[in-house]
Amino acid sequence: MNLQLQDKTALVTGSTKGIGFAIAEALAAEGASVIVNGRSREACAKAVGKLPAGGQHEAIAADLGTAAGAALLFAKLPEVDILVNNLGIFEPKAFPEITDADWLRFFEINVLSGIRITRQYLPGMLKKNWGRVIFISSESGLQPPPEMVHYGMTKTAQLSVSRGLAETTTGTGVTVNAVLPGPTRSEGVIDFFGKLAVEAKKSPEQMEKEFFKLHRPSSILQRLAEPSEVASLVAYLASPLSSATNGAALRADGGVYRSIA
Repeated sequence: MNLQLQDKTALVTGSTKGIGFAIAEALAAEGASVIVNGRSREACAKAVGKLPAGGQHEAIAADLGTAAGAALLFAKLPEVDILVNNLGIFEPKAFPEITDADWLRFFEINVLSGIRITRQYLPGMLKKNWGRVIFISSESGLQPPPEMVHYGMTKTAQLSVSRGLAETTTGTGVTVNAVLPGPTRSEGVIDFFGKLAVEAKKSPEQMEKEFFKLHRPSSILQRLAEPSEVASLVAYLASPLSSATNGAALRADGGVYRSIA
C-alpha cells in the first residue's frame, strides 16, 4: 500500500532505538523525510544512517524532556508535517518509593515534552490545513500498572491531551491521535527481562512466558510485540489515507486491555 508520504516531513522524538526508531524506519520506507531525535549526537547519526534511502533524513540531538532542548529543536526545525510524540521513560518502582522528583521527572519527559512540541508545530499544520500529530501512549494509560503507577499516570495524561487537541482541529485537514502499544520488545524491556532472568536463574524466554502468564494473562498475543508491528499502525495514522481518524486512541496491545471498543 502506498501511504502517500513522499512529500512529507516527519519528526519522531526519542527515535534512536526501540519503537521510536521503528516508526522512523517505517515512515522513511514510505518516502517521508524523517528527523531523528535523541540526546546523543552519535546515536542520532547512527540511526539516520540505518534509515531507508529516499527522503532527506536529518538528525537533531536535543534533550526534549527539557525546555532548553525543545528550544534548540525549534531553532533548527521551523515546521513539520507529521509529529510523533514518542519520547518517554519507564521504571518499575514501588509506589511508596516514588518521590516527588520522580513524579515531576516522569511528567515533564513523558507528557510536557509532547505538549511543548505540539504547541510549536500544530499552529503551522492548521495554517496549511494538513498535518498529523500522534502521541505514543500505552495500554498502561487505560489500566495503570501497580508496579509503576507514575508511568501509568503519564500515559493516561497523554490520552487526555491528545483528545483535547483533536477537538481544536475541527473541520480541518489536521488530525491528532494516540497509539497504545502493549508490552513490546524494545531495548528497555529486553534489558528488564534479562535482569529478571539472571536473578531467577532462568532464560529470558522463560521470563517472557512467565510475565504474560502471571502479570498479563489477558493478552491475546501472549508474546512481546515487535516494534515494527507498532510502527505499521503509526505509519498509517501519519498518512493522508487516515483522514477520517481523529481524536482516537488506537490499541496495538495484543489484546491486553479487555474491551469491545
